[in-house]
Amino acid sequence: MLKYPPDVWDAKGQLRLPLSYWLILLLQARSWVLFVLADTSHQQASAILALFYPDPGDLGVGLIWGVPAAVGFLLSGWRQRFPRFWQRFPRFWQCWRWVLAISLLASFLQQCLAASQDMTLVTPWMIMTSIADLLGLAWLVLDRRLRDCFNPRLNHVE
Repeated sequence: MLKYPPDVWDAKGQLRLPLSYWLILLLQARSWVLFVLADTSHQQASAILALFYPDPGDLGVGLIWGVPAAVGFLLSGWRQRFPRFWQRFPRFWQCWRWVLAISLLASFLQQCLAASQDMTLVTPWMIMTSIADLLGLAWLVLDRRLRDCFNPRLNHVE
């Protein structure tokens, strides 16, 4: 008996990544998204960034925490394009779930540390993203289908 319905499998026998995975990556890469949006509006770039990141150093830290998500976007595409690579190195994709989880946890802890040091920097944006980081972390670790997408035994490549 199949664990999942046939529509969640692709033609190559791999589980399709759920929408929650892409939302977690966007959540984790939020600094990159804001940076690109601010860069496209040349005149108001500093005002937009100051709205979400009152301390300019927080943007740099956010960009660093967003690197695993950017790599996750690339690896997700490579999952389909280079099946022989994944046959040789199945643990790399499997471990990337934990890299994303550690990155979410580190981002949350960094925000808590920043809030504990200076309460004037605490904004509603920081509170919302901290809660979203925790929810994303829980979803990444506990969701069965998302966990199975990283399991090489369940994702046979033809």
